[in-house]
Order: sequence, then structure tokens, then C-alpha cells
Amino acid sequence: MADFLTSIFGTEGLILGTLLPFLFVLLVVVFVHEMGHYLVGRWCGIGVTAFSIGFGPELLGYTARNGTRWKLCAVPLGGYVKFVGDMNATSTPDAEEANRLSAEERRVAFHTQPVWKRALTVFAGPMFNFLLTIAVFAVMFSIYGRSVLDPTVAEVRPDSPAAMAGIQPGDRFVAVNGQSVSSFADVQRLVSGRAGDSLTLTMDRNGQRLDLTATPEIVEQSDALGNTVKVGVIGVVNNQDVGQGRQVTYTPLQALEQGVLETGYIISRTGQFLQRFVVGREDKCQLGGPVKIAEMSGQAAKLGFQWLIQLAALLSVGIGILNLLPIPPLDGGHLLFYGLEAVMRRPVSERIMEAVYRVGIFAVLGFMAFVFWNDLFGC
Repeated sequence: MADFLTSIFGTEGLILGTLLPFLFVLLVVVFVHEMGHYLVGRWCGIGVTAFSIGFGPELLGYTARNGTRWKLCAVPLGGYVKFVGDMNATSTPDAEEANRLSAEERRVAFHTQPVWKRALTVFAGPMFNFLLTIAVFAVMFSIYGRSVLDPTVAEVRPDSPAAMAGIQPGDRFVAVNGQSVSSFADVQRLVSGRAGDSLTLTMDRNGQRLDLTATPEIVEQSDALGNTVKVGVIGVVNNQDVGQGRQVTYTPLQALEQGVLETGYIISRTGQFLQRFVVGREDKCQLGGPVKIAEMSGQAAKLGFQWLIQLAALLSVGIGILNLLPIPPLDGGHLLFYGLEAVMRRPVSERIMEAVYRVGIFAVLGFMAFVFWNDLFGC
């Protein structure tokens, strides 16, 4: 019995070791996303009736003087901001409720605002997710700096793509597919997501430029949290001596610049993964849902708070990108309709919107079922 209680309530047990870190990561990301909608919506003069973290029955809450109900609900897998005139948490207009609005309420209702205000308010959620990631990386770079290795080859593994391409120890990477590199991490970043793609590697060999071609192969590796991931490699190795390993420090402004660049790399890599996944070129087990995120949160918490907040930053980028997909009821679906409205100079008909929303909700539910299946049975 004692062992069972420890496994549940101990510092490395289910509650303290997994559920609390998971809730921390999820609530930070959700709060920042919804706060983006709220702050920009209020800045645009739109009234807010509810700001909710979670769905379902309300656990805690209070009503502010401006009429907004701030609440924490029982199911913490998301959240929403409900604006004046909305029928539900997806900001769908309610004709009957709109007819009951007073003149003052119609003035601040979401769907009576110019299309640019509505679009900006919707885009603010993902934008704040990206800003969170930038801020976290900027702080980390400012405090800890970064370990850097020159993009020089110390060793070429036999029979690897690099060996077959003719790469030799002492060669220095200049560019990968035309993209300049300044560190070995840059090379890894550009190669890891391109398994099966033919890459042009520009090398410097004793002052002479060479263009070599290699196709990364897939290998399984363990990431910093102990998860098994599949990445593309070409079979070159670096080390502290050949790479002249050093610790680079940054001023606050330089750290902010690095935070922007790192967030841009993550967005690019995530978009690349999704494109390859759609055409069947990525392993489905690389996608995880709440169970996988909970496991990773527990692993990150064991390594320290800085790892946990970095995981929140990475998840924030993923949430931002997913929400920008042009699928109702996601933010990207709203933006798609607003774009059409701006072009046509009139809103999309309610019949078309309703039909598209039904398909979109089905697609979102299907995706959620897919990642849950991956978490529990598929991988």
C-alpha cells in the first residue's frame, strides 16, 4: 500500500511528478493564447462576456466590473474568450441574441466590428503564443548563453550518406541546400527534418569549395527528455577539439534577436514536418496528444524548472501553428472567412459557414481521436 501511495502522491508519482507539471505547461500556453484574444479584443473596443481556462462546469470564478466573467473550469484541455454577441466559445454569431442586444451592446459586439478588428483579435491568440516562445528563449539565451561548435567534420561514419558523398574529416560546412551555416547545430537543424531528400552540401576543403550531394537516412535517437525520436542524419560527427567548442554569451538585445531566430526555426521545422506528414513521409508516432505531453512534462520537471518552461515554449509554438490552420473552428478558419469577406466586401453566407464549420469540427475531432489513439494504443 505504501508503494502504491508513493507512486500516486510522491514527488515522482502520478500527481506531483506528472499531472501538476502537465497542468502547469498546458495552463501557461492556454492562458497566454486566450489573453492574446482578450487584450487585443479589448484594445479594439470589443466587449468580453467570459474568459475561461478550461471547458465544462465552472470550478472558480468572479465577475469583473466591466462585466467579464473570469473562470476556471473542470476540463483544462483548452480555453476560450467569449465576446459580446457570440453564440458559443467559437465566436459564432447568434442572430436571436444579436436581436436582443441593446444599442450599447451592439456597439461593442464582436460581429459588428470592422473585419480588420475581428481578424486582428483572432490572430492575436497564435501571435501571443509565438511571443511567449520568443520571450522564453530570449531569457534563456540571456542567462545561459549557448554552446557552439564550428561546422567542421571530425569523423565520417563508414558507409554513411556522408561517406558515399565524399565528405572527409576536416571538411567544413558552408551551406546546406543554399542556406548558409555558422555552427554544427545549424547543419543538424537543416538535415534532421529532411530524411530521404537529396541535399546539396557546400563544403570548404583546404580553401576549395565543393558541392556534394547526400541523402539523409532515418535513425532513432533519444532527445534531452529521454524520448525516442526519428531524425535524418548523414553520418558526420563533431567534437569539442575539432569544433572549437565554446560558450557564447549575449546581451539582452542579442538574446532577443536569438529568441526570434530560434522561434522562426521551430516554426519552419514544424511546418516542414506537417507538410511531410500529410504526404506520408513522417512517422505518425512523432505526433502525440495530451498523454504524450503529460509524460514529457513529467520528464522535463525532473530535469528542472528551466526545462519545464522550455517545454511550454515549444508547445506554445505548436499550439500557435495548429490554430492558424485554415480549418474552422480554429483561428485560421475564422481568418479564412474574414479574408473572403474582405475580398467580397460582404460576409460569407450563413449556410456556407455552417456547412464548413461542421466539416471543420469533424476534422478537428478526428485529429484529436488520432493523437489520443497514438498516445494510448498506436505507438
